[in-house]
Amino acid sequence: MRYYLNWTLSSIFIFLLLTSCKNQIQIELINNQNLEVNTTIAQAKLPNGENQSNYRLLFNGNELPYQIKGEWVYWKVTPENYKGPFTWELNTGSLLTESQTVKKENGQHSIYINDTKILGYQMEVTEAPEGVNPAYRRSGYIHPLNTPMGKRLTRIQPEDHYHHYGLWNPWTHTLFEGDTLDFWNLYKEEGTVRFASLLSESNGPVFSEFEVLHEHVVLKENKDKIALNEVQKIRVTPVDSSQYYLDFEIQYTPATESDFKIIEYRYGGFGWRTTEEWDNQNSRVLSSEGNTRTTADGSTALWCIVDGKLDEGYGGAVMMSHPENYNHPEPLRIWPENQYGRGDLFANFATTKNTDWIMKAGQTYTLRYRLVIYDGMLEPAEANQQWNLYAKPLTYQFKS
Repeated sequence: MRYYLNWTLSSIFIFLLLTSCKNQIQIELINNQNLEVNTTIAQAKLPNGENQSNYRLLFNGNELPYQIKGEWVYWKVTPENYKGPFTWELNTGSLLTESQTVKKENGQHSIYINDTKILGYQMEVTEAPEGVNPAYRRSGYIHPLNTPMGKRLTRIQPEDHYHHYGLWNPWTHTLFEGDTLDFWNLYKEEGTVRFASLLSESNGPVFSEFEVLHEHVVLKENKDKIALNEVQKIRVTPVDSSQYYLDFEIQYTPATESDFKIIEYRYGGFGWRTTEEWDNQNSRVLSSEGNTRTTADGSTALWCIVDGKLDEGYGGAVMMSHPENYNHPEPLRIWPENQYGRGDLFANFATTKNTDWIMKAGQTYTLRYRLVIYDGMLEPAEANQQWNLYAKPLTYQFKS
């Protein structure tokens, strides 16, 4: 009887152990990267054939928020836990509260973190200021772009450049169907870029993401013809109380059977017109190659710090170009220190500043950028570490 009881208890223990192992999967770091920033985002490709919504992510028994997008799962890691291992455990009570709030307001797709608006993407057309050429009207841009504390980093429609719209990315010198066209300088009425539709949106405990369609429209000779379609995927990822990531994936596809050629020009593409608070006395430009505002224009860079005084505080962003981008490392367009006397600031990854780029009909071309947006100051060593994490994210694997 005692032998039978011991055998039964042993069988039950083994069954429970096997069941537990079946319901738990270890997640381990693939590469040997060091984490020198306070917090960043980890990623792992999900195992096939699993209903992933019924799992919890654990570290040392503590549950961590995660978010699934496609075949990947994302979560935050710190220097204390990034080496893992993490546990993927079958459990219906997962921690999936959203960390951002999304609102549709005043013609914008707005994202809030902790009740602070940090981004407004403009869907409705913004008309030109009263008494100004109506050709300066525009949609499909980001303004305001704010720090986590709500300090504004962008401006639109300044009197010196009514066509400047916060964070936006038209091309300046192009060739389409035998004609040269300017989609940047709106007063020429040759072309514009407009918001066409909100394609998708999602929100979760790690990031908020939305996808929009832009149309590059030929206006010259009243053609109103779409030359280039652009799909922008924009992701906001809170990192900690003083930082968040703003990621862009921009896909271009010629809209007709004609090629779309972007001709070498000194500015164009991913641009940022900064807050009017900044001038040559209270702001900073510093690139990955050590160039300052005096020397950065025309140089190439992996990243570029642009920050300055904001009210009684300080803040800004590191602009980062992805290593797979066309013409990487990309040239910079940085306004000179004496711009308009006081030193107004404009920063631009000018992809075609020193080369042409032909987009062939029927093909899709992708550019990716990340802005690390922060309150306070960010030193070059951290900017470099952030770029390394952008170029090669912390990637993990599920161990069976």
